[in-house]
Amino acid sequence: MAVTAIQVKELRERTGAGMMECKKALTEVHGDIDAAIEWMRKQGLAKADKKSGRIAAEGIITIEVSNNNHKAVIIEVNSETDFVAKNDDFCQFAAKTAQRVLISNPKTLDELLSMPLEENSQSIDEVRQNLIAKIGENINVRRFSVVESKKGSVGYYTHGNRIGVIVAMEGGNSNLAKDIAMHIAASKPQAISKEDISTEVLDKEREIILAQSEGSNKSPEIIEKMVEGRLQKFLNEVTLLGQPFIKDPDIKVEKLLKNAQANILQFIRLEVGEGVEKRVCDFAEEVRDQAQGG
Repeated sequence: MAVTAIQVKELRERTGAGMMECKKALTEVHGDIDAAIEWMRKQGLAKADKKSGRIAAEGIITIEVSNNNHKAVIIEVNSETDFVAKNDDFCQFAAKTAQRVLISNPKTLDELLSMPLEENSQSIDEVRQNLIAKIGENINVRRFSVVESKKGSVGYYTHGNRIGVIVAMEGGNSNLAKDIAMHIAASKPQAISKEDISTEVLDKEREIILAQSEGSNKSPEIIEKMVEGRLQKFLNEVTLLGQPFIKDPDIKVEKLLKNAQANILQFIRLEVGEGVEKRVCDFAEEVRDQAQGG
């Protein structure tokens, strides 16, 4: 039977797929729209499996906060290109996934992916695979974290959806919590205080400083004092409490918090694609290969 324009239009509205793909699906199943949707899903999931191995180092950071402001969730969802990271369906998927974390408290990524995206819906992983088929790029839910402050509040800050920070704080107020989150986004502390820096990190830094001091012709006592001074400087640079506050460099974060009778319990800072090895390619060469059928 001939496929009509009205059938194609209805299928496009229900699936969001392209006109030619809808027409092909309807032709395959002789105009049955429900059967066409099932056929497209099967074809799409097969394509999604092929795309799942491709590197996805772009994407967005999404944050959700509980109504009582005591709990915050941060999540990274990746795509292959920045263009797809701005796609409405992609952004809604990321937001709903973060909401699911907030509601259901999964402990692992596998547990999260097996949960329904919304009540009585497909699992997050099934929706992810369907989104891959629809958009045409690999999409991954890479990681998520949660902070809570039962006696205080949480603060958060996002910068262009590419950097996100959530902070759990006791004392202070919501404005201070947001300022601290903004500071962390810009200054990238490794830990809250020097007590949180591991012995391994300190030993490695000491080793580097000692190597830099070789050949200085200074006495061992002087070198030891230099090492301790530089270690202290290093600790101030990499810990939240030791850093100058970004809005007022004349005061350290530790003093700022003390003045506000506040205490930072935990913070999480995520940046899109950090730690992911991106594929470097020659775009002109890639286009040439495709033109030649390579």
